[in-house]
Amino acid sequence: MEKYEHKYGADQIQVLEGLEAVRKRPGMYIGSVSVRGLHHLVYEIVDNSVDEALAGYCKNIYVTIEPGNIISVEDDGRGIPVEIHAKTGISAAETVYTVLHAGGKFGGDSGYKVSGGLHGVGASVVNALSQWTEVTIQRDGGIYQMSFERGKTVKKLEKIGDSDKTGTKVRFLADDTIFETLEYEYDVLEKRFREMAFLTKGLKITIEDKREETPKKAEFCYEGGLKSFVEYLNKTKEKLHPQPIYVEKVNNDIPVEIAIQYTTSYNENIYTFVNNINTIEGGTHLEGFKRALTKVFNDYARNHNILKEKEPNLLGEDIREGITAVISVKVKEPQFEGQTKTKLGNSEVTGVVQSMVNESLSNFLEENPSVAKAILEKCISASRAREAARKARELVRRKTALEGSTLPGKLADCSSKNAEECEIYIVEGDSAGGSAKQGRDRKFQAILPLWGKMLNVEKSRADKIYNNDKLQPVILAVGAGIGADFDITKIRYGKVIIMADADVDGAHIRTLLLTFFFRYMRPLIENGNVFLAQPPLYKLSKKGMEDIYCYTDEDLAREYKKLEEKGIAREQLALQRYKGLGEMNPEQLWETTMDPEKRILVQVQLEDAMKADEIFSLLMGDEVEPRRNFITENAKYVKNLDI
Repeated sequence: MEKYEHKYGADQIQVLEGLEAVRKRPGMYIGSVSVRGLHHLVYEIVDNSVDEALAGYCKNIYVTIEPGNIISVEDDGRGIPVEIHAKTGISAAETVYTVLHAGGKFGGDSGYKVSGGLHGVGASVVNALSQWTEVTIQRDGGIYQMSFERGKTVKKLEKIGDSDKTGTKVRFLADDTIFETLEYEYDVLEKRFREMAFLTKGLKITIEDKREETPKKAEFCYEGGLKSFVEYLNKTKEKLHPQPIYVEKVNNDIPVEIAIQYTTSYNENIYTFVNNINTIEGGTHLEGFKRALTKVFNDYARNHNILKEKEPNLLGEDIREGITAVISVKVKEPQFEGQTKTKLGNSEVTGVVQSMVNESLSNFLEENPSVAKAILEKCISASRAREAARKARELVRRKTALEGSTLPGKLADCSSKNAEECEIYIVEGDSAGGSAKQGRDRKFQAILPLWGKMLNVEKSRADKIYNNDKLQPVILAVGAGIGADFDITKIRYGKVIIMADADVDGAHIRTLLLTFFFRYMRPLIENGNVFLAQPPLYKLSKKGMEDIYCYTDEDLAREYKKLEEKGIAREQLALQRYKGLGEMNPEQLWETTMDPEKRILVQVQLEDAMKADEIFSLLMGDEVEPRRNFITENAKYVKNLDI
C-alpha cells in the first residue's frame, strides 16, 4: 500500500474548538443514544485506524468485545503523536481525546491524504460518552498510556515502557447514563467490518466477541478489494460473466476503484463510497459512472452493428438492469450534500469517474466480445420489456384510483380521505376478507382481499408486474404508481398492513408482498408505511372466564402457567388453534388483530438496503443451492416448545 510521506507530529494536530455539549446533546454527534449510536462509538475509533491504513501505515486492526461490553480497538499504525502540542500545552494524544475538532485530518500538510473521519470529533466524542477510556500508544521507541473518565483526564500521558513497535490501542466502556443499552450486536459490527475490509484492499480486520463462554471470531482481508466485494454481493445470483469487470486508477489525484458484474436478475444494485463512507444518496461519482456506462454500451452496440441505424439508443435503465457495481473514490476534501449528508457534491469527481470508466470499460468490451454480447443481449431485452411496461403503465395510469369506479373491484374502501389516518388491510383470501370487512371501522380502515399466490417479482420484469391480476389491485389501491413512477406523496393510506394466516402459506404471501414493496415501492418501506398484522395463534377459553388470546407458543406456555397458579388446570380449558384468519368471526378479528387499542402491528423497517437485497435475492431468486444452505444453517434456530 502506498505511503503518503507527510510529517505526522504534534504540529499537525490542529484545534478548531473546545469540547462542549457532547454529553448534553449526544445525538448531534452520533445520531442517537440507541443501539445504533452505541455501535457508532466503535465505528469512530475503527475509522481512525482505517485512516492509518488508507495512508499506508496500518495493516491490521483487532476489535474485541470484552466481557461487560468493554470495547478494545488495536491497530499497528504509526501511533498518535505524544509530544506536547504547541497550542493546547498538553500532549497531542490528550488533545485528540479531550478537544473537539482536534485531529490530524485538517489542512493541506496533515498526516492524512484522505480520511473518512474529516471532522476530528471521533475520538473526543467517544471519550466524552464513555464511563472510562484508556489509550495505549506505541511510538518513538516507547509505550505510552493515558486514561479518562467521562471525557475528563484522570491520568496524564506517561511512558510506561519501551517498544520497537508502533500502533494505538483504545479500550472504553460506554456510559450507561447516556445510552439506552450497552449490549453490542456482534452481527451488526461483523457486517460493518467486512465492508470496511472490502473497501481497503489488503487490510486485515479481526473481530472477536468474548462475552459468551464460546467466543465468536471473524477475520476479513480481501486482496481483491471491490472485486471480492461484488463477488460476495452476487454469491446467491446467477452471473452473466464469471469474473467482475475491475478498474482501479488514480486520475487528477483522485483514486477510483470500481467493480462491475451483471447477473440474470432484473434489479439494479449500485453502491457508492467516498473515503469508505457509504454515500447512500449517491452524488457526483455515481452520476459520472452512469453517464459513462450508458455511452460506452451504446457506442459499442453501434460500432458492432448490434443496434441498427434506425433503432433508438438504449436508455441508462436498460443498461443497468441486473448490474451489481461498487464504486469507491478517495477525495481529499469531500463535500457532502443531501438529507443525511451522504451525497457527494464535488463537481470535479463526475468528470474523473466518467473519463476513467469510458476508457477502461471500452477497452474491456473490445477485449471480451463474448461478455459484451451477453450483456447487450440482456440490455436490448430490457429495452423491449421497458416499452411493454410503458404501455402497461399507461393503462394503469388511466385506471387511477382517483377515477373512483376503477378502484379494485374487491376493495372495501374507507370513508375518510385523509391518508394520514387511513389504513388498508391486504388480506389473504375471501373468507378472511369477509370477516375483516364486517369487523373493521369503516371510517378509516379499508380491506383488500387477495386470492391465491401472487407473482414472485424477483423473477419477473416490470411489464409482467403491471399486467398481473394479483398485483394490479394492490397498485391501484395504494394509488402512488410503482417503480420509477412511485410518488410517496400520493399514497391513499398511511398504513399498508399485510394480514395473512399464521402458517407457512401466510408467511409465503407476506414474503411475496414484501418482495414486491421492496423492489417496486421501496419508499413505502423507507417511510415506515408498511406493517405486518399479528393475528393470534391460539384461544384459551373456559365458561365464566374471559377468552385469552395467545400470539406465540411462548405466550401460550406463559398463560398456562399463570392459570395453573390460579388453580385452573389445563384439562379445564378449551384450546383452539387458529389455522387461518377465516376461522375468526368479525368480532374476534376486530378484537385481536384490527382494534388500534389492542392489536399488535410490526412495522417493516429498512435499516440496510444491501443486506435486504441479499436476503430477497437468496430467498426469492433462481439459485437453489444458496437457499438450501441458508435453510440448513438456520434450521437450528426454529423453536419447538413442549407445551
